[in-house]
Amino acid sequence: MKQFTSLDRGSGGLVAYAEGQKSVCPQEITQKKRVVVLGTGWAGTSFLKDLDISTYEVQVVSPRNYFAFTPLLPSVTCGTVEARSIVEPVRNIIKKRNGEIKFWEAECLKIDPVKKSVLCRSNIDENLAGNNEFSLEYDYLVIAIGAKVNTFNTPGVMENCHFLKEVEDAQRIRRAVIDCFEKAVLPGLTEEERRTNLHFVIVGGGPTGVEFAAELHDFVHEDLVNIYPWVKDLVDERISSFAESKFQRDGIEVLTGHRVMSVSDRMINMTAKSTGEDVAIPHEWLYGQLVLNSTSCPGPYGTNRPDQKKIMEDISEIFRAADKDNSGTLTIDEFQDVIEDTCTVTIEKRRDIEEFKSALSIVDKQTKSLPATAQVAAQQGTYLSSCFNKMEKCKQNPEGPRKFRSGGRHEFRPFRYRHLGQFAPLGGEQAAAELPGDWVSMGRSTQWLWYSVYASKQVSWRTRLLVMGDWSRRYIFGRDSSRI
Repeated sequence: MKQFTSLDRGSGGLVAYAEGQKSVCPQEITQKKRVVVLGTGWAGTSFLKDLDISTYEVQVVSPRNYFAFTPLLPSVTCGTVEARSIVEPVRNIIKKRNGEIKFWEAECLKIDPVKKSVLCRSNIDENLAGNNEFSLEYDYLVIAIGAKVNTFNTPGVMENCHFLKEVEDAQRIRRAVIDCFEKAVLPGLTEEERRTNLHFVIVGGGPTGVEFAAELHDFVHEDLVNIYPWVKDLVDERISSFAESKFQRDGIEVLTGHRVMSVSDRMINMTAKSTGEDVAIPHEWLYGQLVLNSTSCPGPYGTNRPDQKKIMEDISEIFRAADKDNSGTLTIDEFQDVIEDTCTVTIEKRRDIEEFKSALSIVDKQTKSLPATAQVAAQQGTYLSSCFNKMEKCKQNPEGPRKFRSGGRHEFRPFRYRHLGQFAPLGGEQAAAELPGDWVSMGRSTQWLWYSVYASKQVSWRTRLLVMGDWSRRYIFGRDSSRI
């Protein structure tokens, strides 16, 4: 019969062993690797959700203590969905991992790669007791903080435009729309002033721009004209979008082939690309649809790389590795062997180094950066967590492509993005969809598909029920036009 010793608690540790078995000392217990994650967006949240935390000690740092379902931000701008319905507190997400993930609401000020530490500062009220700055040490650092909006250095954009990237942006746009209508009905304004206040300009014809345009159109024509009936004929929207035919039937003017040159507080200046003609349009406010979600930041582990490495940069090493007989040319077999680790091209004949350079330069030109969307960031986070989960295995048996400069192989296979399609609600309970397999659909049935997909993609049953409740409320009672 095995006999157990008493437990020694004096040193602060807890050690137990059975007779006949090897004793376990605290020093023999493998210490977990420390992982610090910066950001709680799509990439960071996907990484945390799929990470095997049994071998890692995880800490998360973000200035916002929630995850936002950004594809529904356009719906928040017009009250179709409430802001709180699309956000899930980070602590609700991590508590499902048995409390093994720690979260700190703060921003990262500095990264010290030598000491492997990050300096952070909390933005919580400084009048509260305690120091707002602290540092965290890490073994692995995951940077998933997203990217700033891209204004393309257009003068006046930052000062005079609304953006739609955060929940706060959507709330500001919602208040601005109501303010425009409230101002337009005040006594003493001329008709021209009223028209200017109700003149909306949207820059960007991607899915988010189209969705916001559709939401604004429905908000105005289904809700606001009923409570501001005397300004019904003054509403004038000018929108740039790809769904031209649908918008034109709804009385929305579409300006394609125009480039925004500058923006002032009352005027947007554009140039027609075909004729070079300058066009000036007055406005009360402008919504600039730029980027929704991306993770583009340098660091030890980033969920997206700002500069993709060119194959041409390694051309000499690649050619030397492929030219096994040092003949100065590549046979079909040699070329086939190396191309599996670089790219896929048509193999027709023997190639010398100049032809090889030419072939790979074509590949480089066709290589494009991934779109800054939620599904890209989510897939990157999932990919990175899978790398962490099999890190020890891949150190022993690398699965990635060859390293042409240093020899050996990369530990992991490269990230491959799988496009799952995209939706663009067009208003009037209609939507457009582009799905895998080059399948394009438009109409009411597509709108219901949009509802089901967006509901299923919510991160919790709480937000799923809240969003579906908001859709039902809007259908029965209309959108809320209060300024709050």
